[in-house]
Amino acid sequence: MTERHQAAASRLLEAYASGSPCEPVRDLIDGADAAYAVQDLITQRWLSEGRRLTGRKIGLTSAAVQRQLGVDSPDFGMIFADMAVPDGEEIPVGAVLQPRAEAEVALVLEHDLTHERHTVADVIRATAFALPAIEIVGSRIRGWDITLADTVADNASAGMYVLGTRPVPLRDVDLRLAGMVIERGGEQVSTGVGAACLGHPLHAAVWLADTLARIGRPLQAGDTVLTGALGPVVPVAPGDVLEARIDGLGDVRAAFAHEAPAPQEDM
Repeated sequence: MTERHQAAASRLLEAYASGSPCEPVRDLIDGADAAYAVQDLITQRWLSEGRRLTGRKIGLTSAAVQRQLGVDSPDFGMIFADMAVPDGEEIPVGAVLQPRAEAEVALVLEHDLTHERHTVADVIRATAFALPAIEIVGSRIRGWDITLADTVADNASAGMYVLGTRPVPLRDVDLRLAGMVIERGGEQVSTGVGAACLGHPLHAAVWLADTLARIGRPLQAGDTVLTGALGPVVPVAPGDVLEARIDGLGDVRAAFAHEAPAPQEDM
């Protein structure tokens, strides 16, 4: 690791600690490899502090977002146990910087994925069940002013996530054709379908399994994989309650607390 990697990691960690977004880190790093090196520095710091790794998230699964950032493949980040929020439990204001929400398919594994190259059949065989999920993405970079290097270094813009509670075997659902809708107060704010995620959420999972095996950190039994957005992200405001429904998987809710009341001055 170089001093520039350390400086980028320190800038992002300070944003986490202070609750104030920072400037982009692309002035300190160049390219995806350097960005993943920064992500790894931050991950090792969190693991040393006792956080428990529970899986991975896949980002940039939308062709439109890839074009926007000038890339032709997804990215990944780490998810930890303290990022998981029970279905419908309020998420405190400020828990995620600059939050946005997206509906995804989550896969929970019962077998390791250690091959150099995986097939869809390998992923199906390794998956215990699927769940509907809402990922609350966030950015420690001020104003979401990100390039690929910024988002990768910033743990692929991970924030928190909510999982549904009804496990569904893959044989019981067609994830490619599964329609998705997010509602806020009865109003549809995002719609999509499984095919919007790299053509099929399982394709995204294969990409992740191959990528992690290649770097010597394969997916393991018990891991949760957030496979990527099925539709446009939704800006989040305090007090919002979002309900996502995915055909064949059911529904899941993310509730955001209202702003804390301002302290009253003594008269």
